[in-house]
Amino acid sequence: MAIYLDSASIADAQTAIQWGWVKGITTNPTLLAKSNLSPEATLTQLAAIAPYELFYQLTASTYEGMLAEAERAYEMIGEKTVLKIPATAIGFQATAYLSPQMDCSVTAIYSPAQAAIAQDAGAKYAIAYVNRATRLLGDGLALVQSMAKILQGSNTKILAASLKSPEEAAEALQAGASVITVPLNLLQQMTTHPLSEQTVIEFNENGRGIK
Repeated sequence: MAIYLDSASIADAQTAIQWGWVKGITTNPTLLAKSNLSPEATLTQLAAIAPYELFYQLTASTYEGMLAEAERAYEMIGEKTVLKIPATAIGFQATAYLSPQMDCSVTAIYSPAQAAIAQDAGAKYAIAYVNRATRLLGDGLALVQSMAKILQGSNTKILAASLKSPEEAAEALQAGASVITVPLNLLQQMTTHPLSEQTVIEFNENGRGIK
């Protein structure tokens, strides 16, 4: 299991990485558009501080364009690169070609059948947008559960994105996701609970520690 930061903000990344338990960073075109730097500069800076993996989503719409964009991304990010490739016919073709050369994930999966193809195409991750799938299909967690049954025993892991609460994040892991990715504010929410805070206060008021 691993928890990743979903952000293209350098400041967010610096904060999350200092905590010591955030293992990777995921980006997408929308997040990169919010950066005050160019996508190239943003990715270069994120790659320099990312602890392990840095995800970049291809935006090209043709097979040849995807391959060329993948090469450019790898030149900037290096061995930390994980490509996010859309779950389309062309995207699966690009995944099958690129996966022997660099880590790939298939993103925006909305059916278990697509997860099966992602596995056969060599993807390291199959990405489900949980909350979005709930809104569009009725039950995003059921999608994760179905994907987990198909991918059981394979080398393709489920990465759950589009999570809106600590409860939904935990439920995605229980449903079979190996990795979840969430924005900084949700990472912060996941670390706290009112009862935890109250328990610490009570121990400090009534107990003693070393000096």
